[in-house]
Amino acid sequence: MRIAVISTALVPSGNANSIQALKVCQALRQLGHEVLCLVGGEQASAWEALAEPYGLHTRFEIEWVPWDPAWKRYDFAWKAVRRAVSWKADLVYTWASHAAVIALLRKKPVLLEAHDLPVGTLGPLWMRAFLRLPGRKVLAPITQALRLALEERFPPPLPPEQVVVLPSGVDRERYVDLPAPQAARAQLGLPEGLTVGCFGHLYAGRGGDLFLALAEHFPAVRFLWVGGRPEDVRAYREWGAEAGLANVTFTGFIPNARLALYQAAADILLMPYERRIAVAGGGNTAAYCSPMKLFEYLAAGRAILSSDLPVFHEVLNERNAAFAQPEDVESWAAVLQRLIDDPAYRQSLAEQAALAGQRYDLLERERNALAPFLSGG
Repeated sequence: MRIAVISTALVPSGNANSIQALKVCQALRQLGHEVLCLVGGEQASAWEALAEPYGLHTRFEIEWVPWDPAWKRYDFAWKAVRRAVSWKADLVYTWASHAAVIALLRKKPVLLEAHDLPVGTLGPLWMRAFLRLPGRKVLAPITQALRLALEERFPPPLPPEQVVVLPSGVDRERYVDLPAPQAARAQLGLPEGLTVGCFGHLYAGRGGDLFLALAEHFPAVRFLWVGGRPEDVRAYREWGAEAGLANVTFTGFIPNARLALYQAAADILLMPYERRIAVAGGGNTAAYCSPMKLFEYLAAGRAILSSDLPVFHEVLNERNAAFAQPEDVESWAAVLQRLIDDPAYRQSLAEQAALAGQRYDLLERERNALAPFLSGG
C-alpha cells in the first residue's frame, strides 16, 4: 500500500509524539509499504540527520508542509491531506482527528490513532465527525481504557471491525544482545554500582521529585535519569546538588539510537508516574497512557518498578513488574529496598519482562493496525 502518515508533531524534536510518528513510518516501510511522512513547518533536517536522534535505520520519504500559526495548524491538515491525495495514497494514517475528517471527506481510507480523549471546543466535534462520516476507517486507541472512555463519551461505538487497540510498541531489533548492566555502564563511562534508571521527560507528573527523594534515601545506590528538556535538567541538577546527592546523574537528551544501551546499564528501571501525568501540550493522560518507555523497559529485560496505575495493568502484572503507590515515597522506598536486597527477585522480574516484551514489537503493532484494510474490512 501507499500510506501517507500525517502528524502534527514537530520534527525534529525530543517529544514522544515526534519519536513515535517516525518510528511508525519506519515500521510501515519495513513491512514493505510505500510511506510518505507529512509533518508541519519548514524543512529543518535531511533524513540522514534524523537517523541517530530518532534511532532510524530504514529510510522512508518525509516532507515538511508549511503551516500558518494563526490557523492553529488546521491549514496543515488540509494541505497534508491534499498532498496525500495528489500522491495517490491508499491510506491516510494520522493522530490528528481534523486530518482524519478531511481525508474521509476526500474519500480516502483512514486510520486515526488516539492517545487521549479529545479536548477543547473543537476536539470533540472533530471526533464526532470522524465517527459519523461514512468511509473505510479504523479508530485505534492505545489502551482498552481509552477505547471504553471514547465509547462512553461518543456513543454509539463503532463496529468492532473498525476498532483496533494499539498499545505502544518498541523497535526490538535495537534490544538484541544487550550487554549486562556492569558491561553497559563500562561502555558508557557511568559510575559502577547497582543502578536505578528512569527515562523520559521531567514534565509534571513524571516523578522527578520522587526520584530525588529515593536517591536521598539510598545513598549507596546510583540513580540515573536519561532525557528531559535542557531547562528541566538544569533545574533538577541544581536541586540534587543543593541536597548533596552525589549519587545522581541527569544526562539530558540522549539520541534514541543509544537509549537501549543506557537502559541496559540499569539494574532496575523506574516508572514513577503520578496520579496526574502531563504531556508536552499539558493535560492529564494518567487514565489512558501507554508510554513508549514501558515497552522499551520490557525489551531491555530489566526489573521494572512502576506506579500502581490501573492502565499499566493492561501490560504489567505481579510476575513482570513490582508496584508502588503513586507519589508515596515510603511505598516506593519499601519496594525498592526489596528489589535491592533480593537479586533473585530482580532476576525473575527481568526475565518475565523480557518475555512480555516480545509481544510488543512495532512491526507486529503496525501489522495489526493495517489488518482491517488489507483484509478488505
